[in-house]
Amino acid sequence: MITSITLRVNYSETDQMGVVYHANYLIWFDRARTELMRETGLSYKELEQQGVYLAVSEVSVRYRGAARYDDLVLVRSWVRELASRRVTFGYAVERAATGELLATGVTSLVSLTHQHTLTRIPDHVVDLLKPIPDPVRV
Repeated sequence: MITSITLRVNYSETDQMGVVYHANYLIWFDRARTELMRETGLSYKELEQQGVYLAVSEVSVRYRGAARYDDLVLVRSWVRELASRRVTFGYAVERAATGELLATGVTSLVSLTHQHTLTRIPDHVVDLLKPIPDPVRV
């Protein structure tokens, strides 16, 4: 499953040159990942109520082009890898009007209990998160 969200770049997300500040891509990744989880049928909130937290343990971003103020961007997200205690998501950020690839990224999240110790991802969650091949080169 690949999910996507469309965002309009806000002025507050840009730097002095009018280009999206690099850290905002991480926020966009989070929003896209949250929607992916919701579309699988299990929200982060529900998962946490079941006693499992997914905490980001690793991030990488490759910037390929500049997103600018007022651009519409499409942020796609998918599951790349799934292990017993870790899930890895992939991302592609594109200019909505042209499909130009602006950035790619990867985040790995580990499964934690409320006491912040590693735990297995529950079987019912594993059943929902199906890894797929990357649709773009990350």
